[in-house]
Amino acid sequence: MLTAIALSALAMTVIVALRYLAASALFAWITARRLPGFYAKLGPQMRREIGWSLASAAIYGVPAGVVAWGWQHRGWTQVYSDWDSYPLWYLPLAPLLYLLAHDAWFYWTHRWMHRPRPFRIAHAVHHASRPPTAWAAMSFHPIEALTGAVVIPALVFVIPIHVAMLGVVLVIMTVMGVTNHMGWEMFPRRLVHSRLGGWLITASHHQRHHEEYKCNYGLYFRHWDRLCGTDKGLSANA
Repeated sequence: MLTAIALSALAMTVIVALRYLAASALFAWITARRLPGFYAKLGPQMRREIGWSLASAAIYGVPAGVVAWGWQHRGWTQVYSDWDSYPLWYLPLAPLLYLLAHDAWFYWTHRWMHRPRPFRIAHAVHHASRPPTAWAAMSFHPIEALTGAVVIPALVFVIPIHVAMLGVVLVIMTVMGVTNHMGWEMFPRRLVHSRLGGWLITASHHQRHHEEYKCNYGLYFRHWDRLCGTDKGLSANA
């Protein structure tokens, strides 16, 4: 059993690492095509980002692998595979619930990471990316990676979700994590500055966090920043 769990954790680590490398490489390539030379002087920084991110992949992969094994072999979790287990209207609701829960956890742990001691010990690794690049999405100290690694594995025990919708959550998490760190805004201005865009976090919102630190702590949505008075709006440099 322990061998099977270890192999599951190893497999998930490889999957997380490949997902990160594929997404970051894609958006780094888009950046190179859209803004030639934008990352030209950031080679050493990007290599550090990749190193920290691959270490983070292992930290994310272990709990994910344990939970995946438990789901497959012991029936753990609220993940289901039959389309008719819940009403069809619940299919899109579950990912939204996951994103809202993840966003709340991230906002408050992220604010905690900006207290002097946690910042110095852990979060400074992420903020060493100046400016952040498409490779910085998982560039975390192990302590910070651990705070992020437990969220989805914990939620699958609490909130029922179809396995395909869980895949949607992971895709959104990966794409937003990468695109929010690209250093430039790839989404159309009419979306970013629309009423809907005013509630979503994109690169121009998160870029301001990397510029000023004490603001814009959210991950997907801006409601916690607005409720808590930490939303400083969009960066002029992204």
